[in-house]
Amino acid sequence: MTAGTTLTTTATTAEHELAALQREHGRPLFALLLRLCDGDRQRAEDLVQETLVRAWQHPEALRADSFDSVRPWLMTVARRLAIDARRARQARPAEVGDAVLDHAHAPVCADHAERAAAALDVREAVKTLTPQHREVLVLVYFQGASVAEAAQTLGIPPGTVKSRAYYALRALRRVLPGYAADLR
Repeated sequence: MTAGTTLTTTATTAEHELAALQREHGRPLFALLLRLCDGDRQRAEDLVQETLVRAWQHPEALRADSFDSVRPWLMTVARRLAIDARRARQARPAEVGDAVLDHAHAPVCADHAERAAAALDVREAVKTLTPQHREVLVLVYFQGASVAEAAQTLGIPPGTVKSRAYYALRALRRVLPGYAADLR
């Protein structure tokens, strides 16, 4: 026999041993890994294959005379692989699908300077409002008061607060035409 023939015979023997290992222990390994992977069949199948690769890489563990079956060794390797896979998934941030990214296209201010300039424009525009419109706008939109709270603070009916807020925003839309979409 030549060296090439010996390698082919050894490789074929290893393949047969691995196939026999798969037939004999594949189902119990898959059942264990399916439980450890919370029912994720694909991950469990991948881990079964990884377990069998480890068995192929360590044939000395499979032929040890100190135990009757290799199943406990395989189960231990499979359990450790599942634990490692779970830890690896927990260590990295959760993956985001394309659907989430499609909704993330909100308008963004280019930088702080643009945001500051917009705030100055709005302040100047608010100064052009009548005092009654300005105080309603400040209470409801800048201080976050409800219509009822603003009505109580100003001593006017809630309907008057609503109409003053409406007309104040309408006046701002005329003064700030570039911001009209933000004032709705």
